[in-house]
Amino acid sequence: MTAFDPWDPAFLADPYPAYAELRAKGRVQYFEPTDQWLVPHHADVSALLRDRRLGRTYQHRFSHEDFGRTAPPAEHEPFHTLNDHGMLDLEPPDHTRIRRLVSKAFTPRTVEQLKPYVTGLAGELVDRLVAAGGGDLLSDVAEPLPVAVIAEMLGIPEEDRAPLRPWSADICGMYELNPSEDVAERAVRASVEFSDYLRELIAERRKQPGEDLISGLIAAHDEGDRLTEQEMISTCVLLLNAGHEATVNATVNGWYALFRNPGQLAALRADHSLVPRAVEELMRYDTPLQLFERWVLDDIEIDGTTIPRGAEIALLFGSANHDPEVFRDPERLDLTRADNPHISFSAGIHYCIGAPLARIELAASMTALLQQAPTLALAAEPRRKPNFVIRGLEGLSVEVG
Repeated sequence: MTAFDPWDPAFLADPYPAYAELRAKGRVQYFEPTDQWLVPHHADVSALLRDRRLGRTYQHRFSHEDFGRTAPPAEHEPFHTLNDHGMLDLEPPDHTRIRRLVSKAFTPRTVEQLKPYVTGLAGELVDRLVAAGGGDLLSDVAEPLPVAVIAEMLGIPEEDRAPLRPWSADICGMYELNPSEDVAERAVRASVEFSDYLRELIAERRKQPGEDLISGLIAAHDEGDRLTEQEMISTCVLLLNAGHEATVNATVNGWYALFRNPGQLAALRADHSLVPRAVEELMRYDTPLQLFERWVLDDIEIDGTTIPRGAEIALLFGSANHDPEVFRDPERLDLTRADNPHISFSAGIHYCIGAPLARIELAASMTALLQQAPTLALAAEPRRKPNFVIRGLEGLSVEVG
């Protein structure tokens, strides 16, 4: 059985046996290489996501010194300024204030209104793939769909969108465990360039408002809801990054899983009404976000082990989604699974605000591929990205018979 080693290619290829080993060992284990406490069980992960003794940040209550932590290097400051002002890394009351403003763009009614645009774009992308006889599902369909949708919502002009995905990839590199200095340099550079671009775009929207989310945030600020320019920039970057990263990886992870489970793929092709359940099951089966980190703000106890204030907890989403206490026969892909309380979109106050939109995007691309490319097949074995936290593929080469 593969041991838990987030830098081992064998573990990255299939981490789920190692998770089973972790769950068998107990409810919490200390992992020295990252100085984190690993939590592998669904019940604990679900409960701790809602536990206010944990936080995505500690700086609303403690200084780095008070918390027993070292401040990040000064040269990394542009990344941390950008990251630390986004609502994912804020706690109440700042988190509550920003999320309340942004949530107006993600109401069920607003998201439902996007459905025709998402469905139409998915159909166009798949048409091109079919016309070419195949291609890379990642770059031809999985990436352009959610990037275009969130860019459209933000009001980023089409001619400006090319750098968005590279910027996002470089910034997200810092969310991996123990990132290298080279990764940090790329993240800093992307943070500066993305922030500079958005600062100019915000200035343009102040002069000429539109119907987009950036214009809406400016209007809300002018009407009295406090939102600094940095919070606005950080919010836009977070929405772009989170608004496509999980969807892209869920798409390629999901189709790769389908190709490796031909019986399930055949059932899906025979009955397209399975698509909504298939989306949920594929998110569970090969989770795009494997780990979510939280700081311990006040001592907590897990199964007799006291985790002290100042420690960091790693909530293992991928393991929780394969917990046999919650999911019957969890290692089996079952597109008919009805009871599926996966936590791929997190939970608590940091539950993914864009989850309804992600579900629409995933269903739209899957339906378009089933309808327009019914003979879609794997053309070559893919290479997995050398990442653990954000789980995905370098590409997914497919052919249309």
